[in-house]
This record gives sequence, C-alpha cells and structure tokens, in this order.
Amino acid sequence: MMNPTMFDPISLESWNSDETSSQFLQSKLENYLQNYFPCFYSKPQRNLFQTFVRGLLSPLERKSIEPIALHFSGEKYVRPLQQFFSRSPFDERPLLETYQELLSTQINAPGGMLSVDDTSFVKKGRHSAGVKRQYCGRLGKTENCQSGVFLAYAGNHGYGLVDYQLYLPQEWFGESYAGLRKECHIPEELEFSTKNEIGLRLIRQAFQSGRFQAQWIGCDAAYGCDHTFLDSLGLLNEVWYFAATNSKEKVFLEFPEMIFPERKRGRPRKHPVLSHDPVSVQEFAQNPDYPWETIVPAEGSKGPIYAERKFIRCFSCRKDQNRNYVKPGDGVWLYLRKYSDGEIKYFTSNAPPDLPVQELDRAATLRWPIEQCFEECKSNLGMGHYECRSYQGWHRHMLFVMIAHLFTTQVRDILKKNRSH
Repeated sequence: MMNPTMFDPISLESWNSDETSSQFLQSKLENYLQNYFPCFYSKPQRNLFQTFVRGLLSPLERKSIEPIALHFSGEKYVRPLQQFFSRSPFDERPLLETYQELLSTQINAPGGMLSVDDTSFVKKGRHSAGVKRQYCGRLGKTENCQSGVFLAYAGNHGYGLVDYQLYLPQEWFGESYAGLRKECHIPEELEFSTKNEIGLRLIRQAFQSGRFQAQWIGCDAAYGCDHTFLDSLGLLNEVWYFAATNSKEKVFLEFPEMIFPERKRGRPRKHPVLSHDPVSVQEFAQNPDYPWETIVPAEGSKGPIYAERKFIRCFSCRKDQNRNYVKPGDGVWLYLRKYSDGEIKYFTSNAPPDLPVQELDRAATLRWPIEQCFEECKSNLGMGHYECRSYQGWHRHMLFVMIAHLFTTQVRDILKKNRSH
C-alpha cells in the first residue's frame, strides 16, 4: 500500500519546529506555483490563483472562495475571487498540461497504472451543473449530488490525479433543462456521455499525451462489469487492464466446445450449444478445489499486511448480440483477494498467460491509490467545499485541488529524504 499520511504544508508539525523550515517550505510553494504563471494572462489572475491554492493548503475549516479570500486578502477580494472562477478568461487546458508535466516528472515510473473512477459531491438544490438525485458512493445511497469522473496514475514513485470531467446526467440535455444549461454555462457543443465513455476518453487522452508510463489500466466494478468498456481497453497496444467486477460475473474455467446435441424429434438444431455452462466468480471463490493462498501485499505502519488470494487462467464470458446467447471470449486472469474482514474483491485481467502472479498482486495494490487521492483531497484540500454552480467553476476548482495535492506529494518526498539522512 502507498503511505496514507497526508501532509498539510502550513500546519505540518515537522516544519513548525523552527522558523527556518517554515520559510523553506513557503519558498518551495512559491517556486512551485510559478510553474503555472505563464498559463495566466495577467498579474491579478496569478495572484488570485496563488491565493486560492494557498487557501486549499491552509488549515482553514472551510476551503471555499469566501473564507479563503477573507483569510488571505480581506473582504474586498471576495468578489474578484468569485469572478476568477466564473468569468476570468483563461484556458484550463495549458494549466492542466503544465500540471501533468510536473506530475509526470514527480511520479512517472515503468510499470505504472492509470485508474479511472468516479466520486460524488453532495449538493443542495438543483441549480449546480449536473446535479441530480443519483447514487452517491460516499454515502452509499441515492442523494442529491454531482458526480465527476477522474483518472489517476500510480507507480513505484507515488500517485496522483491526472485528469477529470464533470458528469452531466442525460436529462440535462433535454429541453426542460435548457435554462439551467445556460445558467450553468454548459458548453453548447457538449453532448451526453456516460461515465464509462468519459473514462475511456480520459484514458485515451492520457496515452496520446505520452506523459505517463502505464502498463496497466485499473477500474472499479462499475466499469469492469461493462464488457464494451473492457473490450475497448483491449484494443490499446501492450497495455493490460486489471478490472474489478462483481460476484455475479461469469467465466468459463475451461474453453467450451460448441456441439449439436442429437434430437429424437423435430428438426435438427440450427445453432450449436455449449458443452458446459460458465460459472460465477462467486462460485469459484467458494470452490474448495481452488484453495486460498496467504500473501503479504504490503508493509503497513504496524508491520506486514496479510491477505488471501486465489487466481486462475480462464475465459471471459460474452453475449452474442445477434442470437442472444453466451459464448466464450478471450483468455483472461480471474484474480480474487480476500481481506481480514472476510470481504472478497473480484478482478479480471487480459494480461498475458505467462505473467507471474506476483505482477497481479502488484496490480491489485496499484488499484488502491485513486481512492487514496479522493480521501486526501476531500479530507484535507477542500475538494468538496466548492460553492460555484457553473460547469467551468467546478472544473477550475478540481484542477486547483489537484495542483495543491501535487505540492503535498513533493513535501512528502522532502520529508522522506530528510528522514533517510
């Protein structure tokens, strides 16, 4: 597992011990933020950007526009900071590309994983872009919320969020929402996309950029149960998916034959049938012929972390769209991980058959950091504290949070090096 400790560069105890350390950290932050200055058109824009990121990194309880402006600049800066999010004419794309370059320099490593996942933000009312009563993973129930799709990278040198997009439910593209689309400044050219389509687009954009050395693509069951999504990932050259799935997913433990059973009456069968049926991955988990193995996937703060796993090379199960029956697909790995509380996680992967199982163990570990990113950004960097309603405002807030999060990663590395000396 990655180090779960989140460092706040303002209140970090290790840097509060003396004034020299605090000044050094402030200097590092100023130098870091200067990388982004060329993306803005004016000095006032740069100052507002710098103020807001400092606010995200501060110990303020609420990290939204007004508290940050009041704390760092005073009441007269509240309105300019609000307009900076809603109207200020700068393009987020160069800012995101600069961020991705810096993130890549910091954490890029051979054999890394790009992971896609979505996370929700509870919101009151119905006037924020994309808000709807929908499933909220953080609460585990249906709630009025917004949902964003994110892409993260993880490897031997660390982890971080790579890209993002707000999900707009399909009804937001209907005539009844025309007024709200205009009010929330939804781009006119934007068309409806499912979360899985957005995720696939973010993955493709990351590979096209060439910034990240990714051997793996990870996703949770909402994406891993979508066979169209998985088969699209299979078209990416020399990249393997490691996808969570649910207990109902079916596989063929052995490749079935297509046979024509004899019929004593009636006309001969027009289509063949399978020699044996697929089994659910839950059945495989309960099958004593395939025992669990105990492994140590990571070292925790209190010592080794133990888990159990079982795996098998098998064949995916696909549905024939023309004749509406199941058929065997490509060869895949089925990988199961059981935790100390008895919970079982199911994964499939199109990695090659000769891949050592230790690489599957590693892939299972690399799937976790995107959740860690969400936890760190929501708990410490005000990821969900935004109060802007516009489509653009949401994206700018998320990008600034990601920029702040990368700085905490740099601080983490500094502290790690200091401890080693």
